[in-house]
Order: sequence, then C-alpha cells, then structure tokens
Amino acid sequence: MGAFKQFLAADIVVTPLELNKRFNFEGAAALTGSSVGIDRFLGLNTSSLFDPLTDPVTGEVSTQYQRLIYSSAKELYYSNYLNATASYGSPAFTASVIPGLNEAGNVLVGPTSSAGRYWNYSQTTLTFAHYFPTQSDATIGVLSIPAGLYGNYIQPSSFKWISDSGSISDDGEGNLIFDSSGQIVGQIFYPHGLAVITSDGQPGGDAWGTAVWGSSLYGVSDVTIIDNFVTSSNVTCSFSSSLTIYETQYKCTARQNEFNFSQNPTITSGSTPYSSSVGTFYTPAEYIYDWATGSYFTPYVTTVGLYDEYQNLLAIGKLSQPLPLSPTTDTTILVNIDR
Repeated sequence: MGAFKQFLAADIVVTPLELNKRFNFEGAAALTGSSVGIDRFLGLNTSSLFDPLTDPVTGEVSTQYQRLIYSSAKELYYSNYLNATASYGSPAFTASVIPGLNEAGNVLVGPTSSAGRYWNYSQTTLTFAHYFPTQSDATIGVLSIPAGLYGNYIQPSSFKWISDSGSISDDGEGNLIFDSSGQIVGQIFYPHGLAVITSDGQPGGDAWGTAVWGSSLYGVSDVTIIDNFVTSSNVTCSFSSSLTIYETQYKCTARQNEFNFSQNPTITSGSTPYSSSVGTFYTPAEYIYDWATGSYFTPYVTTVGLYDEYQNLLAIGKLSQPLPLSPTTDTTILVNIDR
C-alpha cells in the first residue's frame, strides 16, 4: 500500500555529467577481441578498373576494399585540401552569373574548377595543412574505434598508437604526430573515432615520401611505415573516451501535514479488518493498535517509489535506515537517477 504525490516542474532537475574512461590495448588480439572490435585498414589509390574478385582487401574485424577506404577518407576529410590554394581548408570557390539580355547572354564570372568546392569535416577553427597523398598507388592507414568504446568522442591529447615503426600521438588539435620526428603524419577525428595516417613522418615533412626521394635514402618507405602501423601484430592503442550521461534529481517533499499516517500493515491488529464473531468489518479505529493512534506517533519512511501517470512503478529506492517524518517541518528526500 502506498501514498502518491505528483511532482511539479520545480521538483525535477536534469544535469549533464561527462564521464571519462582510459583504455589501453596491447597486441593485435586485444584490439580485435569480441568486446573491443578496433579495426585497422589500408587505403590504396588505384586507377585500375574495379574487380571484386581481385581488388585488394583490408581489415581485421571487417573486410573492406582498399580503394574504398582511400576514397572514403579522401572525400570525407581531405577533398578540399588537395591543391595549393586550398591546402589549408580555404572556403569553397564560387562563381557569379551576370545576367544578359537572354539566357544565352549570361556571363559566368569566377573560377569554374571543381577544386575547393567540397566541404570536409573540421573539428577546430585553427588552419593548418591536411596533407593527403594523391600519387598512383599511394597508401594511407586508418584506425577505426567503435562508438561503444569512445562514447561521444575521443578525449583530445589522449590518443597513442605504437607499433614496430615507432609511436604516434595526437596534439590535442586533431593532428597525429610521429613522436620520433615531430612531424604531422595525419589527423584524428575525435567525434568519429577515426585516425588517418597519410604520411611517413620522416624529416622534411610530407615532401620526403617515396614519390620524391624513394626509400633508399632513408631505408624505409611511406608504404612500409604505414603498413607497419596498420598490420603489425605488435601494436598498442590507448585513448580516453568521453561519454555524457544525464543525472535526473527528483525532490520528494512531504509537508508537515502530509503522509502523517503509516502505510505499514503491522500497525493493525490483524491481517484483515473483518470480525468473524459479529460477521462484519471493523472500522479503522477498531483494528489499529492504540500506540499508532496517539498524537505522539510519527511514521517512518523506508521506501520511495517513482510512478508514471498510470501508477506503474518505474523505479524504487530504499533508504539506508528508516527516516521519521517531522510533524512540524517539511521533509525532503532527494532521489538521483543516472541515464
């Protein structure tokens, strides 16, 4: 048996709460475990005709075509950074039409090239170059973290990726830094859980790739380093996730003149108010114990239940110890629920 009271808008407060958790996975098996599912892909720029039977594939958790990995990363994040005038993410180029006497006399003024007309996801207002290799057979590496791990986004300055080729960490602004040289080797997109390696991080920056100097000068090529990061079994991935939950606080107030009678059935003299001797029901005053009817008696609260408008029980809270209701002041119980 219970007593009900309706909440007012002022009784309910919803507060966002950001939670962070640190993850560290060592070894390829740890990354691809059933409860983890971190996938690594190679992307390949190829101009050959697509053949589903012979096109190279990639992925350790799921299987994707390498050419599609390359094209997806290019279109989503880099297509507006592929020429000198737009290498820093310049605004999209536009052209204006000057009307003539008729449609045939209209004049188009401004750039007509499609370069720079794409919108790419940007997570910062800072401007810096996004290098992306476009030469034939160029290779990129992609690390994909499931949303179930990173939550709303990866915490900036928390990402680190280690393999036999060295370590890569983020700078907190979306760039991936090759720790041994300090060079930018790609970008991490925190809200998407994606890290994209586009360069080898050798001294001199992006221009030192195999297309210019070859692998003999430094003894290792872009492809070898990126392939090492993506396919090596000796790999460690660590990052911190961020997840926003909402804490709802319900203020349950019993005023001094409310709930002043116990709902506990033990205050009655029997399990039923029916008298078999006289064949009728007792009145409440006849079957309630005397000690529960005096003015000094104070009921105790042991349980608070939250109900919907149809009186369906949605949540229940037990107090650590019975709480006496005051006959002179209001009593407030705060119920917090995280969701």
